[in-house]
Amino acid sequence: MTKKEIVKAISDELGLTQLTTKEIVQKTFDSIIETLVTDRRIELRNFGVFEVRMRAARKARNPRTGGQVEVPAKFVVTFKPGKEMEARVLELERQEHERAAAAASGSTTARPGF
Repeated sequence: MTKKEIVKAISDELGLTQLTTKEIVQKTFDSIIETLVTDRRIELRNFGVFEVRMRAARKARNPRTGGQVEVPAKFVVTFKPGKEMEARVLELERQEHERAAAAASGSTTARPGF
């Protein structure tokens, strides 16, 4: 899903113009980024936690030449999903396993397009 699709969905649901909704969505993203830069952590209840961490320097392999290269330490943004998000994703995983099991047993009702 793109930011444009998010804006459209929210504006349709709330009855706001897409321009107003786009400004709100962009300000929200800007605020998240600013908080990460200044505080290095932002917790959004029922969604998750974004955190800035330092990734240690390491040795890597150049896939083209096969030679080793030094990768310097750098800041990265990590994300840990909240309990609600985690539960909904696990439910999606459970449903996918059920579909795969039904397809493997020869049932045609669980296979889309048939």
